Amino acid sequence: MSKQHTPNESEQKQANVAENHTTTPSSDTAKTPRKKRRVPKWVKYTCLIGVLVTGAGLTKMGFDLNQEITDKFEGQLWQLPSVVYARELTLQPGAMIRYEDLISELKVLKYRKVNKPTQPGEYSTSRLKVEFIRRPFEFRDGPQEARHVIAQFDYSKVKRIIDAESNKELGYVSVEPKMLGMLEAKTDEQRIYRPMDEMPQPLIDALIATEDRDFYQHDGISPTAIARAFIANLKAGKTVQGGSTLTQQLAKNMFLSSERSLWRKFREAYMALIIDYRYSKDQILDAYLNQVYLAQSGRDAVHGFELGARFYFGLPLTELRVDQQALLVGLVKGPSYYNPWRYPERAEHRRDLVLKLMMENGALDKFDYKKAIKQDLGLQAKGQISNRQPAYFGQLEREVENKVRGYEAGQGLRLFTTLDPRSQAMVEQSVKKVIPTLEAKAGNELETAVVVADRMTGEIRAIVGGSRPSYDGFNRAVDAKRQIGSVVKPAIYLAALEMPERFSLATSLQDQPLTIRGENGEKWSPRNYDRKYRGEVPLYRALAKSYNIPTVNLGMAVGLDTVIDTMGRLGINENEIPKLPSMLLGAFTLTPLEVTQMYQTIANGGNRSELTALSAVVDKDGKILYQHLPTSSEMVSPQAAWLTMFTLQKVVTEGTGRYLNSVLPSSRLAGKTGTSDQGRDSWYVGVDGREVVTIWMGRDDNKAVKLTGSSGPLRLYTDYVQHRDPEPLVLPVPSHVVDFEYYRDQRGVLAQSCTGNMYLPTWDPNNNLREGCMIEPVEQVQRGVKTVEKGVKEGVEQVGGFFKKLFDW
Repeated sequence: MSKQHTPNESEQKQANVAENHTTTPSSDTAKTPRKKRRVPKWVKYTCLIGVLVTGAGLTKMGFDLNQEITDKFEGQLWQLPSVVYARELTLQPGAMIRYEDLISELKVLKYRKVNKPTQPGEYSTSRLKVEFIRRPFEFRDGPQEARHVIAQFDYSKVKRIIDAESNKELGYVSVEPKMLGMLEAKTDEQRIYRPMDEMPQPLIDALIATEDRDFYQHDGISPTAIARAFIANLKAGKTVQGGSTLTQQLAKNMFLSSERSLWRKFREAYMALIIDYRYSKDQILDAYLNQVYLAQSGRDAVHGFELGARFYFGLPLTELRVDQQALLVGLVKGPSYYNPWRYPERAEHRRDLVLKLMMENGALDKFDYKKAIKQDLGLQAKGQISNRQPAYFGQLEREVENKVRGYEAGQGLRLFTTLDPRSQAMVEQSVKKVIPTLEAKAGNELETAVVVADRMTGEIRAIVGGSRPSYDGFNRAVDAKRQIGSVVKPAIYLAALEMPERFSLATSLQDQPLTIRGENGEKWSPRNYDRKYRGEVPLYRALAKSYNIPTVNLGMAVGLDTVIDTMGRLGINENEIPKLPSMLLGAFTLTPLEVTQMYQTIANGGNRSELTALSAVVDKDGKILYQHLPTSSEMVSPQAAWLTMFTLQKVVTEGTGRYLNSVLPSSRLAGKTGTSDQGRDSWYVGVDGREVVTIWMGRDDNKAVKLTGSSGPLRLYTDYVQHRDPEPLVLPVPSHVVDFEYYRDQRGVLAQSCTGNMYLPTWDPNNNLREGCMIEPVEQVQRGVKTVEKGVKEGVEQVGGFFKKLFDW
């Protein structure tokens, strides 16, 4: 039996204390219960106010952001530049367009030569026949679909045009014009807007597969994408993937800066939620496709895939291969880092990654994927939107501002111009080639200006404003007023030839030392350039050889008032012409553009057509705001103009322009050289059947250069017209202009004679000279035909005699 334990006194006391502590409160505790700690009211109120203020702030922020987004999306989304196009090439039976001209045009437009065209932008050739598929294009009079045509040619003109699908002959077909560039809006962002439904579907598939595969599922932000990016970055130990959706990227690009901060990221996400709530996925994607940043071109940022396609490949977006589209999508991540010209390996690796993602997402099959990754990058030589012509654009901007009411930059207009890409390119090449060679003689800092205009319509085909054609500086072609020297002379001779009762090409002009006294007693003694005197010279020869003394005598006989009036009718502002005898030798200033207008009127049979670079302006809705309709007015008699042009052809065959005839002896060209006093300015104006070309050379500081019109500008013109392949200058003979037979005596004086040794055309308005010895143009042709027939007959007889002797032998 166990012994029972009896607690001692101390254990009993401890038990009692423990019992009392756990079961019986002390008298103090019973009287004062313990209180819980309370949060002070001011803290509660502060927190409540903070929540309310934050909520109000977020609400206000959301309201402001919503308003900003709405204003942007439902107003003018972007400042769009005006897109500038060259002239349209229109093919129609009988048009003086050669087989080679069409091929050159297609090459300029980057059509691809193939065995058999199947896609827009492709062509094939055979003997005097070009088959091509014209790209779809929105012309000034409305959009036109792609068209498969066959153009057949004679050697110098279009023979017929056939629709390849229906095999029917067409009356005409227009080839889409070359895009020249853009007149910038008031922004440093450049883009060409193309709606999403007109963009290639593979491009859209590539973008979504690469940048935001959950685009059509999320509400503007994607927790899944953020988590996926977090894991990928954690594994890599650095940032290798972003979690931003396309909507977030759009919000950042359109509304926010590139600052890296949590606040900017919060605003970006907030705006993405608003955008996704307010607009459809297709609206968001449309904006993104036209907003995305893809390159930097000088001071301008290239935005949108359409402009990106032209910058990197020089082609419309719709004509890019799938691998080229993939490269554009790959550049979204970093255009500088993946710059394909500087880092082609990076760019190719990025492109192939995009193509792989497309394959994995079912947007590209395995066969097409393997084919695509084998392609080279297919870039153009350098990144450029176009080969912009700054001097031409300067003239264009002036005309737009003057002719289009209410014009403002940034409205997305389409400007159709008269520029001929082939003429512009060739004159620029000639300037770059010839000016350096002339500087060896003329010294450095030699400058030039060139204006090329259509002889009939006055449409400006090309402008160069300086010796560096691509430099956007002082436009000498339009703004430089320089002494014109002898290029004034055709106007003086034309003024005289408008008086057929007094002057003809055979009229003798005095070539002897001359002094003219002014009203105040001052003396002026002009001299010929070669310091020689010839006694008397025929009028036509004085102009062909550019003799000064005969010209002054002629001008004084005609009268300064009459000469100035004639120049006014030719298109020169009469207020710019001083009423002084020295003006007869070009001692006053004009711009190359003004000189071109004067010669265009003469070369067009006396019919003046306003020089213009602007053909039409169409707004973004297709409405024509302005259209130039080529018209001309008879300003001087066609007979006098024709006789002047006949003499300007003599300038080339036997006068100061003989160098041109030595290079192109059978082209029937016309022209006039000019050199101002002390050789500060040298000029040449050349005319063929197609164009009037004015060339000036000199220095900006007005110092003399060791060049004449013949040794300077004529050399540049010769180089240009050789490559441009001139059109022969054939001028229809106007009524009452007939050929007369003349005899030249020992003094060089011409007299009408039935036994003369030369013929000159003469204007006989009243048939007063019909009793003399003359040959009507028709009779002259008939006589020529008879001469040819006689020669052929004699030749046949000679050949026949040769074979007869051979057979007899």
